[in-house]
Amino acid sequence: MQAQAELAVVGGSGLYALLDNATEHRVDTPYGEPSDVITIADVGGRRVAFLPRHGRAHQYPPHLIPYRANMWALRSLGVRQVLAPCAVGGLRPDHGPGTFVVPDQLIDRTTGRAQTYYDRGAVHVSFADPYCPTGRSVLLRVGTEQGLAPRDGGTVVVVEGPRFSTRAESRWFTAIGGTLVNMTGHPEAVLARELALCYTSIALVTDLDAGVDSGHAVTQDEVFRVFGENTDRLRGLLLAALAQWPTDRDCDCPRSLDGITLPFELP
Repeated sequence: MQAQAELAVVGGSGLYALLDNATEHRVDTPYGEPSDVITIADVGGRRVAFLPRHGRAHQYPPHLIPYRANMWALRSLGVRQVLAPCAVGGLRPDHGPGTFVVPDQLIDRTTGRAQTYYDRGAVHVSFADPYCPTGRSVLLRVGTEQGLAPRDGGTVVVVEGPRFSTRAESRWFTAIGGTLVNMTGHPEAVLARELALCYTSIALVTDLDAGVDSGHAVTQDEVFRVFGENTDRLRGLLLAALAQWPTDRDCDCPRSLDGITLPFELP
């Protein structure tokens, strides 16, 4: 398929549309259909694709999102750099609602998700640093310019969901080094790495997790409300960052499959 986009945004809860004057594209993959149609438009002279992670009607809960189809579809459209905003819970008191974080690490606590394209053959991809360093630097710089004071670094603990954490689990996540808790950051990040894509996350804290605030329990209404209150700020950050995203990939992400014999051809 001829390349139609070079950058992509995968929108999380509460972010179901981003681009104006966009064209819609349906993409078939060996892993089924992606979460929704993919829209493509120009942003700052760059062709950008947008895919709502949960679908535009939020029809996919986190444990049933077609992660493999989503990343495959974006690559098949020519995308090589992915920007992935998401809603997260804060595991530390100083990461309260409304805080923006550009994470640099994750801990996988999911249990039932297909998390690789390589079910045969010896394909072991390095994942020591899950997020693209170039993308992280762009988000930190642009976020600072826009007055959002994004936090530099943090470890996202990704849980299976769709339920929220118990207080004991939440305290444990903090004890093992977690900064944030989320339900969708994995396997999305590792699938992007397996396709040699650059993948960068920007996390919006919507609540303090149950183990941080012992008198409070996280609710869905709270998460959606706080995300909605910050959607304009997030959208502004994304559009500004996309317009300044570098065209050259001088990070290690494009070389993640070097020296590895793949069992099939990538799109």
